[in-house]
Amino acid sequence: MLNALKPQPADKILTLMKLYRSDTRTDKIDLGVGVYKNAAGETPVMRAVKAAEKKWWQEEKTKSYVGLAGDPAFSDAMIALVLGDKVSQETVAAVATPGGTGAFRQALELVKLANPSTKIWISSPTWPNHPSIINYVGINIAEYRYFNNDTRAIDFEGMIEDLGNIRSGDVVLLHACCHNPTGANLTQAQWSEVITLMQQNGAIPLIDLAYQGFGDGLEEDAAGLRMVASEMPETLIGASCSKNFGIYRERTGILMAVLQDKSLRTTTQTNLEFLNRQNYSFPPDHGARLVSLIMNDDTLRADWKAELENVRLGMLKLREQLARELRQRSGSDRFDFLAEHRGMFSRLGATPEQVESLRRDYGIYMVGDSRLNIAGLNSKTVPILAEAVIKAGI
Repeated sequence: MLNALKPQPADKILTLMKLYRSDTRTDKIDLGVGVYKNAAGETPVMRAVKAAEKKWWQEEKTKSYVGLAGDPAFSDAMIALVLGDKVSQETVAAVATPGGTGAFRQALELVKLANPSTKIWISSPTWPNHPSIINYVGINIAEYRYFNNDTRAIDFEGMIEDLGNIRSGDVVLLHACCHNPTGANLTQAQWSEVITLMQQNGAIPLIDLAYQGFGDGLEEDAAGLRMVASEMPETLIGASCSKNFGIYRERTGILMAVLQDKSLRTTTQTNLEFLNRQNYSFPPDHGARLVSLIMNDDTLRADWKAELENVRLGMLKLREQLARELRQRSGSDRFDFLAEHRGMFSRLGATPEQVESLRRDYGIYMVGDSRLNIAGLNSKTVPILAEAVIKAGI
């Protein structure tokens, strides 16, 4: 049987990681892999996470299963963190998932269960795993314009024109903040216009929240999402704790369905739990437990917020430094967008040939579409990157 399997295409980022590891140059720079790194090139365990782990090690009495939806304390904490006071918890159905990717997959399964003929609209560009999973699940897919590679800004006029083609029951995938791979975010006025369009056309928003706290702040990064959830009849939200809690390997995420019609909550909740059961039964608990311990302890929560804010400000400082270095070397403002965009990622607008030149000639690794991880830099490597970018003719 297995001899009938066909080779699968290699993951571009994983391939890039292998190339980086095999590169013997000591001055190489990794801007490809999408994880946060500090100035020393490490992905540290946050102080509050370490403290919560110690606390749970002392308190934990069993390794038995949690419920199909996960620990209720985790769901309550995440609903409060993501949605604030914009919607009542009574309108939210939720299940814990293995990371934000697991939340996205379960959201697709829920959509397919409810409406097999639906179409999902994704931004061009988007995180490569989005279309890959959508196609694998077998849901129709379409793209809407989002980013202008020449101006390095949102093509909002094109976005609205394309979303004008959505039909009732279609799903629109939106990035809540820190758009991956561009770092270009919608303004509040643009969010409002997108909401009006979805209301008129009867679309269902599916919001990917992977970087809350990495952009403009915990509250600010959720502002657009909260507008959507409070104004749309139904909103699906997949949130990840990998980045803002630094617990990548714990695979901690949550899928929420916000329903203005409260009578739909129980049925939706049972369907979410049914899908968990069909996929992996009970969700992992360790990371979720750490999050709930942190969020329900005033001291741990304050320390987590303080460390997360330092992470955010550090990335913002690197963005500003890189834009400044490039402005000085290029004699133009064409790279100023780097200081304006938010989160870990930005797209330089370089050609694949220029990206290859950066890798071959300067040991600088980034994804072929010129997405670079700002968190892979430090104050000493920023000038090196800026010099290489100019020499590569970008």
